[in-house]
Amino acid sequence: MVLLESEQFLRELTRFFQKCQLSGSMFITLKKYDGQTKPIPRKGSVEGFEPSDNKCLLRATDGKKKISTVVSSKEVNKFQMAYSNLLRANMDGLKKRDKKSKSKKSKAAQ
Repeated sequence: MVLLESEQFLRELTRFFQKCQLSGSMFITLKKYDGQTKPIPRKGSVEGFEPSDNKCLLRATDGKKKISTVVSSKEVNKFQMAYSNLLRANMDGLKKRDKKSKSKKSKAAQ
């Protein structure tokens, strides 16, 4: 897995979207990141460990290549705006819901 800066991550994510647009899938995960790279042992746990800054870890994979980035709380607004614009621009291949089938299901339930 490659840890990138946030701007490089967004560029690579754009490439993933372009590559997977015709065929294939990609997965994006987001989770809280406390800065630890090793798990805390259960017995004799490390006391006094306080993460200094709240961070988010974003990972993306297309099945072959994996990329990731860490976004701190100070730059989350800037990153979120760029990320949402990227998602809006590249989520054009989604299928729309069929409203007819939804109304048929509700009539059948009555």
